Amino acid sequence: MSPSTAPRDPGRPRSLRRRVSLVAAALAAAVAGAVGLAFAVDSQGGSDGTRADPAATSWPAEPPARICGGRSLGEGPAQPPAGAVVVPAGNNRGVDFGRPGATYWFAPGLHTLGEGEFSQIIPEDEATYVGAPGAVLDGQRVNRYAFTGYARGVTISYLTIQNFGPVGSNSDEGVVNHDAATGWTVEHNTIRRNAGAALMIGSRNVVRHNCLTRNGQYGFNAYSPAGPVEILLEHNEVSHNNTYDWEARTEGCGCTGGGKFWSVTGAVVRDNYIHHNASVGLWADNNNRGFLIEGNYISDNTDVGILYETSYNAVIRDNAIVRNAHQAGPGNPGFPTAGIYVSESGADPRVPGRYSGTFEVTGNLLEDNWSGVVLWENADRFCGSPANTSTGECTLVRPQEITAKACRPPDIATQPHYSDCRWKTRYVNVHDNTFRHDPAAIGPKCTFANGCGVTALMSNYGTYPDWSPYQGTVVQKAITHEQGNSFHDNTYEGRWRFLPVEQGNLKTFEQWRAAPFRQDEGSRLTRSR
Repeated sequence: MSPSTAPRDPGRPRSLRRRVSLVAAALAAAVAGAVGLAFAVDSQGGSDGTRADPAATSWPAEPPARICGGRSLGEGPAQPPAGAVVVPAGNNRGVDFGRPGATYWFAPGLHTLGEGEFSQIIPEDEATYVGAPGAVLDGQRVNRYAFTGYARGVTISYLTIQNFGPVGSNSDEGVVNHDAATGWTVEHNTIRRNAGAALMIGSRNVVRHNCLTRNGQYGFNAYSPAGPVEILLEHNEVSHNNTYDWEARTEGCGCTGGGKFWSVTGAVVRDNYIHHNASVGLWADNNNRGFLIEGNYISDNTDVGILYETSYNAVIRDNAIVRNAHQAGPGNPGFPTAGIYVSESGADPRVPGRYSGTFEVTGNLLEDNWSGVVLWENADRFCGSPANTSTGECTLVRPQEITAKACRPPDIATQPHYSDCRWKTRYVNVHDNTFRHDPAAIGPKCTFANGCGVTALMSNYGTYPDWSPYQGTVVQKAITHEQGNSFHDNTYEGRWRFLPVEQGNLKTFEQWRAAPFRQDEGSRLTRSR
């Protein structure tokens, strides 16, 4: 892929049993302590980005962030703050926006930046841009970007930012924080109807209480050349993005959705409402690590709700994943297009950061998605393979040894290359989730044969390239039996089938639990729906 520059029944309590091995927990604590990642403190959680009392939490009964349309968005100051530069409504091309540490107050009304393609605001360090009630910054479909440059510590709040970039432009670019600068805070804004992404997210960025809606490609795009670190994305509504339908126009781009993360170290994605995006809801693609995805309501996206791809070490917990992939599922018959899709990703203590050695999918509600949780590994995709859609990228486990050149003959046939050139779906712990599925709520194409109502642990039969050492059933056997993946203590309601080893190998709940698969110990299936 490209580097992308239903409610809980309150009468049914849920036990959160965390089955992380003592060894993995010790490794995680040691590595995290050594790296010392610091996450933003907020009223709901601690300094590591976790909630103060995880055992007391569950998935949200309703969307936690109904921001768009002015709901819960808040208003900026009606009068300019003391010492602020007053920016009058109208054409602001003559305003000096480049004063370090200055506060700029945008008066009520429509603001423009001039007639040039690259007429834009280039802040200096620690500058603040705040809108009065009714302040709108409009790019007129002429200006490409709103806020650019590499200034640190910039704050943008209470503005409506719209119509930047001609329709179909700004591929893999954002109109706010275009250059993914460090330390930005973007809060209480409506960023809508822009080309590309509403905003880029850089290192130590805080993005909260925003409406990111109806943008051409993404709501947000977390990417920088060095890879962003320590991101907080909290209480935003991210909706109706990818209006330009980039996937249809650029075949195989993998470059659309509510939001995309690329090579991000440490992200807290909490209490957001992500819905009706024309693609994946949340997409972490390529060598991300240390993610906490918690308390979000992710619904009605045309493709997968959460996709974690060729990445490492994450906790995905207490989310409501509802009615996703109803469009993409029928378009890929036989493959279980998932509510939560873990693709070539898992736990590895050799990759440092938060949650090192841990990958948990726990406490989530998955209701009436095309399918449930799918753990997948593409046998033909590995560092050095022409089938690696993240071209030129390699695994993180031995960064000095594992390179695209070394992951080809003859080295790939020997250790450590044979093992470590592959991104592995391994040690993924799927437990204490509630799966609900009613085919009648999805439509007549929702059949097991079409991959609907399926939970899976599988790979494809390896065939490519002709020098690949992973041909045949090598990876199918590994992901199913040898890589420590475990489903347990889950609740399934409705009609379900289970797919181990390979596509088409549908099993009943009893077969899935029996030898040789022995999955979902402690789980139960009811057919009440």
